[in-house]
Amino acid sequence: MGSKTQNYDSEVVATVHEPSSAVYSLLTMPIETEIKFRVDDLAGLARRLEAAGFRLQTPRAFESNVLYDTPDRQMRARTEILRIRSYAGRWTVTHKRLPDIGPGEDTHKHRNETETEVADGAALEQIFLSLGLVAAFRYEKWRAEWSDGEGHCVVDETPIGNYAELEGSAEWIDRAAARLGIDPNQYITLSYGRLFELWRDERHSAAQDLTFDDCAEG
Repeated sequence: MGSKTQNYDSEVVATVHEPSSAVYSLLTMPIETEIKFRVDDLAGLARRLEAAGFRLQTPRAFESNVLYDTPDRQMRARTEILRIRSYAGRWTVTHKRLPDIGPGEDTHKHRNETETEVADGAALEQIFLSLGLVAAFRYEKWRAEWSDGEGHCVVDETPIGNYAELEGSAEWIDRAAARLGIDPNQYITLSYGRLFELWRDERHSAAQDLTFDDCAEG
């Protein structure tokens, strides 16, 4: 699914308390509830996570994502995504859509999510292409995953800046954010695709995908 990547050294060092096979991305929730927030200090956030009772589940690893859609972007028009992800040596396929009941966004972001592990993401991509879908958008990041046993925090180093996501119940998100010193006015409910569009517009960039190579050139 090939895009070039570069290996960036991380200053964050933490003890792994779970085997790396415990990848949070493989969990499926009927309704995914999450928020993002910007991260200015990765090492500082790692210290705050440990102090707040989080433990590192999956060490920092490269993640590559491709979103698929019809040529006329019917899924995007319905606020749906179909994604193949490669992360920490595993492939997953995910479908997200707006909830049947309740808002898609309020203070938090809510989506119906169905996700499962697949053996061969490249083969699945060929199936999608044979069905008439196209690779509509690619995005990359370096990700580390943390958990406090009730919810999860993922820390993402992206081509347009560093972000973290808290995922769990809305009540847990607010409690965890408070423990980490994150105010609700710092919550972000935008997708990485939308954040990329805003970044591209601000910089008049020609980048088409949220990849390290494309953003560096654009």
